[in-house]
Amino acid sequence: MILRPFRRWLAIAVLGLASVAPTAIVQAESPANVLVLGRISDDPKAHYEQLKPLLDYVVARMGDVGITEGRVLMARDTQQMQSYLRRGRVDWVTETASSAMLLEARGGARPLLLTERNGVSRYHTVYFARRDSGIASLDDLSGRSIAFQNRQSASAYFVPASELLARGLPLDILLSPQDEAEPGSVGYLFARSELNTSSWVHKRLVDVGALSNLDWEDPRRVPDSFRRDLVVFARSPEFPRALELVRGNLSPRVAERLREVLIEASRDPAAAEALAKFFRTTAFLPVDPRTRNELDVLRSGALRVTTEVE
Repeated sequence: MILRPFRRWLAIAVLGLASVAPTAIVQAESPANVLVLGRISDDPKAHYEQLKPLLDYVVARMGDVGITEGRVLMARDTQQMQSYLRRGRVDWVTETASSAMLLEARGGARPLLLTERNGVSRYHTVYFARRDSGIASLDDLSGRSIAFQNRQSASAYFVPASELLARGLPLDILLSPQDEAEPGSVGYLFARSELNTSSWVHKRLVDVGALSNLDWEDPRRVPDSFRRDLVVFARSPEFPRALELVRGNLSPRVAERLREVLIEASRDPAAAEALAKFFRTTAFLPVDPRTRNELDVLRSGALRVTTEVE
């Protein structure tokens, strides 16, 4: 019974991807002429359709460094992607910033570029509660409950979890919204969607929700009928929205050419449709000192969360 969810995920990955591309699943270390793009995914078929157009665009412009073919490789979680990186089964990974930092720390990946989506390269976490909750700061969460989104989210899991830990507030997973947090700790649940997070807070199922400021401002995720009863009481510092990474031992010539092609893509009309499908990407930006400093903070926080919470 415990294995059933994984078997279902594997069946979806194999059957769904096989229906759109026989080469989507990589069985062994890829040949030198193949560029493998990886993504952590709970919906392999949908993500394949988002990734493949840009991969095709990139591969068509990398013949001068020996790349003639592209493949997509999905991982069910960060641990599996770390293994793929260490074993040389994936070359290029696109991920949210916190997951990217775990892949750097434990999988040997190297940040290549900062990813701008919908014109936004950075965002932050907002913490919100009901106006009548009496909650005015993160320190008020002791003995209360918070809804995160899922284990892959930077803005709605890693960042808020690490900020609570930094304040000396241990985190304990709750069995259900009816479960109560232990005194002195913060109970948490995964709502799985932004709308669920705002709904749970509005319905008093949890005390606090954590979302990105972009999701907070989206009425599809926080309806106006909820918003009038909710208040943002804290915000995190800004951090990178997403990153493109490469495995640590990827050929420097291949990595540099990939970097050049991606930067040029945002100025090339021929790449517009592929970029739109690629999580609505509008540009790829250099990892400058400011970005590196922000990533170092995220890396420290993400490692602490995985050590103390998971």
